[in-house]
Amino acid sequence: MSQRPTTLAIVVAIPTSWTSEQALAVFELLDDLRDKIWAIHGDQIQALLQQEQGSTASIVHRVDPSSDDRSF
Repeated sequence: MSQRPTTLAIVVAIPTSWTSEQALAVFELLDDLRDKIWAIHGDQIQALLQQEQGSTASIVHRVDPSSDDRSF
């Protein structure tokens, strides 16, 4: 019996023809979705990220949507 791969790469094509307004709308949608998922599953997500990364402080800062650090 063959094993399933442990990772899956998904390629998402982002249209280069979007207007700035369309790009912002998609960005805001994804940001809101992230906040809602975090509100429901944040503790479990944080625990999984800690297992993967092994660094509690950097993970909490990096993924906590309540943080105002959105400099990207």
